[in-house]
Parts: sequence; C-alpha cells; structure tokens
Amino acid sequence: MLSNRQLFLLHLGQTSSSPLLVEVEKAEGVYLYGPAGEKYIDLISGVSVSNTGHRHPRVVDAVKNQTDSYMHLMVYGEMIQSPQVKYAGKLAELLPKNLDVCYFVNSGSEAIEGAIKLARKFTGKSRIIYFRNAYHGSTLGALSIQGNEKFKNAFRPLIPDALCINYNDFKALNEIDNHTACVMAEPVQAEAGVIYPAEGFLQELRKKCSENGALLVFDEVQTGFGRTGSLFALEKFGVIPDILVLAKALGGGMPLGAFISSHEIMSALSSNPQLGHITTFGGHPVCCAAGLASLEVILENNLTSRVAGKSSLFRKELVHPAITGIRGDGLLFAVQLAKPEYVHYAVANAPGHGLILDYFLFCDNSFRIAPPLIITDEEIVTACNRIKELLDETVNNFTIA
Repeated sequence: MLSNRQLFLLHLGQTSSSPLLVEVEKAEGVYLYGPAGEKYIDLISGVSVSNTGHRHPRVVDAVKNQTDSYMHLMVYGEMIQSPQVKYAGKLAELLPKNLDVCYFVNSGSEAIEGAIKLARKFTGKSRIIYFRNAYHGSTLGALSIQGNEKFKNAFRPLIPDALCINYNDFKALNEIDNHTACVMAEPVQAEAGVIYPAEGFLQELRKKCSENGALLVFDEVQTGFGRTGSLFALEKFGVIPDILVLAKALGGGMPLGAFISSHEIMSALSSNPQLGHITTFGGHPVCCAAGLASLEVILENNLTSRVAGKSSLFRKELVHPAITGIRGDGLLFAVQLAKPEYVHYAVANAPGHGLILDYFLFCDNSFRIAPPLIITDEEIVTACNRIKELLDETVNNFTIA
C-alpha cells in the first residue's frame, strides 16, 4: 500500500519541486502533530489563516452546530441564511460606515476579482494601478495586478490597462488620473517582506484617489483580524478605502473571502446586468459560522490588544549573528538573514527543530513569522530558542561547506 507521502507526490498537483512534505495528523492551538508523535510550533498560521489557533473549541462547535442545521442551500445571494447575515452584520459594526455591505466569496483571489469588477463597473473606467512586489492572488485577474514579473510572464496575455508603480514612491502617485478605476494596495505589503507604508503615503494615496474619482481598494487578506495589532490595518493607519478585501483569517480556518464596500458602490453589481458577480459556494454557511465564531473569540478575549506585547517579546528574544534585521509589527514579521541561502536552509530544516516557518514570495533574504494570536509568552520563548538553534546549525552548515 502506498504511503500518504507517495500518494501526495503521485496524485496531488504540485506547486513547487520541493514541497515541505510535513505530514500532519492533528492540529491543536499553535501546534501541528505528525503521525509518529512529531510536534511542531506553527509560526505561520497556515499563512495568516489560523489567528485563533487550530481547532479552537468555539470554532469547532460553531461548525458542528451549523452542519446540524444545513450546509449549502443555493448560490450566494438568493436565500436568507443566518450565518451569512449575522457575520456581515458584525463586520459592518466593526468597520467604518462606508464599509457596510459584504459580498462573500470563497477565497482572497476571488475577492480580488470581485473588487476589480466592482471598481470597473461602478466607475465606468478600466485602468487599475497596483504596486511592485504586491501579491493579490493567482487567478488571471489577480495575477494581472501582481507586482512581480517573474510570476506573470508564463501566463500572458493578462487583462489590459493595468499599471505597476513603486510602493512608498510619492511621485509615482501622480500616475493616478481620471482614467483610473481603482488603485489596489496592501496597507502592509506582506509577500514583499512586510513593507510598511512611509509616513503619509497612504494618506496621499487616499487623497489622489478621491481627487480623480478612483476607488481605493485595500487588500487586507493577510493583515486582517488582529495580525498587525489592530483589528484591521486601516485602523492602524487611519485611512479608509472604498473597497476592503478580506480572506484567510476571515473563515476561522474554513475557506472564505469577501469584498466589502458601501451600498452605493456595491449596487453596481446587481443590475445592467443582473448577477454581475456570481459564486456558488461563496459565503458557505458553515464557513460563515466558523468565521463569526473566530471573530468573537478575538473580540471577547481582547487578542488584538495583546499583540503588541507578544511582538516585543519576539523582538527581544530573536537576537542572533545571522539575523541582520526584523521588519514588521504586531505578529507579522520578516526576519532577515545575512544570506538568502540561509533562508532556504532554515525553512527547509525547521521541522527538524519542531518549527514550521515559511518563505516570502518576493523577498528571498527573509523568512516569515506569523503565529496564531493565541501564542503564549512561554511558547514564544521556546520558539525563539529553537529558531536560534536552527540558525546555529544553518551557519555551521555553510561554514563547513
């Protein structure tokens, strides 16, 4: 009989030639467990998905309770389903007043697609401006506004009238004109290696969009739900977009995405033509129940307010000769190493030290740290000690070589 590893390599579509190949039998809290009793501290949260940890009891109970009532009923938007409307209502309570209409979809990529269509439909314009080293997903539309040519060239032609400019370049914002439908921005550029906006940059971006009738779209797929120390990064920077894109932690571990806007803007998708955006499984009731439960855990336990202290502890403990810098705030870090090859070795060998780490798509000299928000101080110290041991091994390996 073939092993799970063999089946994985034979019958699952591969995303790279060197997958991590860690087999997981169970996950709980901040830990992943292997079939032979291996135990790993998850320092990436499934890439900013499991903000309340794996299998939080409240989330698991919400999933079970919803499956006892119903699962899929109808394509999105036709029937009143309690998990959808309760979750949308809760999000509207927490977001600025102009972000009070939620369109649920299945993923971040689909939410980006919906936001692109909405901006073009509402403004009647086609140009989309995006930023170098931005990542917004892998579907064709999302790929068209991905800020890295290496990932795009094999799939051209992409959608037309998309313009790439440099993040934190104030002069580049002059490209926003009356032909611009929207500007797509991550308030914090995640895959670029956790790049924060320069002082005043997002404010100037907001101003330029308003002056030219362009919609400002914030992609908070990775930064949403407490990751940066505020529930949403837009609060941290005091800039309100016209459209907000969410996914990852939105579903509490289940697949869920959303684009959120005002009644005025969102109504553009409901006529001329009707069904301007359609999704069969978007806003799946089980996913919405899980996401709402996870959000309630974050709010009721004040997890966001505890992020700053945990962030400081990581910075205090992560001191090593191989570390040349740490970018980021909250619980989303890019740990920069002296050599890019150190990063590859460290990520690949982290499981041997009881850790799960990850790369960034567009930053080869740093690895990612983005643990569940529920991680304890003791777990942070343990994880940092293991990272330092891993880095000792990494440096020794290249010294010997």
